[in-house]
Amino acid sequence: MPARLTRPELSTDEGGLWSLMDRQETQLRRSPFAVRDPQLNEYVQGITCRLAREHCADIRVYVVHTPLFNANMAPNGMMQVWTGLMLRVENEAQLAAVLGHEIGHYLARHSVERMRDVKSRAAFGQFMGLFGVAGAVGQLAVIASLFAYSRDQEREADAIGATLMQQAGYDTAEASKVWGNLLLEIQARPGYDEGRSSPMFATHPSPTERQETLKLLAELNPGGRTDEQTWQAKTAPFMLNWLKDETKRGQHEESVALLTRMIGHAPERAEFRFARGEVYRLRGSGSDADAALADYQSAVKAGNAPAETYRGLGIVYRQRSDAAAARENFQRYLEAAPQAPDSAMIKSYLEELGP
Repeated sequence: MPARLTRPELSTDEGGLWSLMDRQETQLRRSPFAVRDPQLNEYVQGITCRLAREHCADIRVYVVHTPLFNANMAPNGMMQVWTGLMLRVENEAQLAAVLGHEIGHYLARHSVERMRDVKSRAAFGQFMGLFGVAGAVGQLAVIASLFAYSRDQEREADAIGATLMQQAGYDTAEASKVWGNLLLEIQARPGYDEGRSSPMFATHPSPTERQETLKLLAELNPGGRTDEQTWQAKTAPFMLNWLKDETKRGQHEESVALLTRMIGHAPERAEFRFARGEVYRLRGSGSDADAALADYQSAVKAGNAPAETYRGLGIVYRQRSDAAAARENFQRYLEAAPQAPDSAMIKSYLEELGP
């Protein structure tokens, strides 16, 4: 573990970059994308601190409300963790794998190295003007294409991350599972391209390559814990909202692949069935209505189904001109969520369906 990083002189290129990141961090604190739940932020910060150890005091973690898989870290110690990443990991160890990798880039000062590799003044200005803007997915992609880490830097960050996981007591085998799971999503998209399906892949090796590398690293650092029960308990209050964000993302094939995996991992979770039903209903092709109906019904059968499950059932039955079933489920939805923002629309459906 290297010594704690000291703030560089402002007159240097690195000092200027730190100063820019400080300004971006101020914007991030005020951003509507920043998740301000103190318990969630404290939990993710705690995982980071277990990995970073003596560098903990220099790293500030921000959970960012963005439904895509990503985490990134600036050279001044500002780390972003996107809610789309948190939705996709199955346990604490898997999140630790991603955070450890980003901490690895920070400790090895890779972003500074990449900055110094830039020869064009115009490109340098673009880099300084765009890097690290919170929630700006398009800008992140521009930066990623211009300043991708080298393969050696990625290998080094993976190796550091695996070591940090092992030292913190996490199961290093979980790291490769993150990328194997994500690969299932990417492959489900028609005409998929691993390098273009997510902003993160513009600055990282393909998930296939990453998965194999991490498997080898895990063999050198076996054992450890996953802390899945802790993870489920800490994220449970936010899971339904993250799932709703995913259903609205519009990448239906990727979402079906993700939610099918989540259902397979935890078939008792009614909210996973509900979310996949929503994706099928919104996609609306072929036998999707049948699939949506089956998922909604399975969610109800599992117990503790989200109130919106009944809305989905009502919509499907209304589309099928089954007035009695549509009316019954719309009424159950309004009973479960009387203050729902779409309650006026549902009441209009009930009037249309008649007594």
